[in-house]
Amino acid sequence: MRAPWRLSPEDAPLKIKEQTIDSVVVVSLDGRVDGSTAPDLEKYISGVVERGNARILLDCSKMDYIGSTGLRVMLVGARKCQQGGGKLMLCTLRATCKSVMEASGFLTMLDYYDTRESALAAP
Repeated sequence: MRAPWRLSPEDAPLKIKEQTIDSVVVVSLDGRVDGSTAPDLEKYISGVVERGNARILLDCSKMDYIGSTGLRVMLVGARKCQQGGGKLMLCTLRATCKSVMEASGFLTMLDYYDTRESALAAP
């Protein structure tokens, strides 16, 4: 079993790191969320919710690409969190990823915050 602070190998196209701040599980994404990595992220989010942590913040400050499969995973993750009595939040999207999410309407469907601090302060 991998240590919780290093959940993905250094050479993986998507590195996932986790920390808990108060009642929020902060999941930092580093790399690409595409057809090859999105299933891993979906399993990861499901695992967090199954552990009883339905308030998840995806810190996207190091995510450099999101494809349609990644967008779907974020919607599925938001639904799972909601069913668990919590919510999925996103913060600190890079410009290219933010424009993809805005153009597809995803930022109106998901809770997005410009900073980690504002997301953590949200009710």
